Amino acid sequence: MFSPGGEPVIFNRDCDAVVIPAGDSGTIPEGVEGVITQSLGGSYTGYIQGNLFRIAGVDADAIGKEPTPLPELSDDATDQDVEALVWDQLHTCYDPEIPIDIVELGLVYYCNIERLDENRRQVHIQMTLTAPGCGMGDIIASDVKQKVELVPTIEHAEVEVVFEPPWSAEMMSDAAKLQTGML
Repeated sequence: MFSPGGEPVIFNRDCDAVVIPAGDSGTIPEGVEGVITQSLGGSYTGYIQGNLFRIAGVDADAIGKEPTPLPELSDDATDQDVEALVWDQLHTCYDPEIPIDIVELGLVYYCNIERLDENRRQVHIQMTLTAPGCGMGDIIASDVKQKVELVPTIEHAEVEVVFEPPWSAEMMSDAAKLQTGML
């Protein structure tokens, strides 16, 4: 949900956060007041003391929200089940400034899952940004890596930001085009 006015919050504990768009990590101390401007994909964008911060879903309890549950696989999960869960995780990744996930935006060019052994896999992802100079690139790539590595059996995710081919609005899904009024 994107909320231009925002939802006021008070941090009830110290909370790790990432400064947008700089990408620097830090801790927001208990008692600080802020405004949640966007809550999509299990993470939150907040305006706090004159800056925008990204708060991971696992830390949602610091602002009085339910933490995002970790992805789960059944014991008899197939390679296809793992792949589906990786794509589900990719659908939870958003540019903190655009309320459409990176898959629907057409930013994910390639996702390959390699089995290392019975219970370990690695993932290689190539993705792009809506503009080469986008200051959010490192933050989005880090979000992708962290969320994909939450999938059981995924030991490592490598996320490579590429600019060939250049992204264009034609790469967006019909749902994304409809949401942005382009369809």
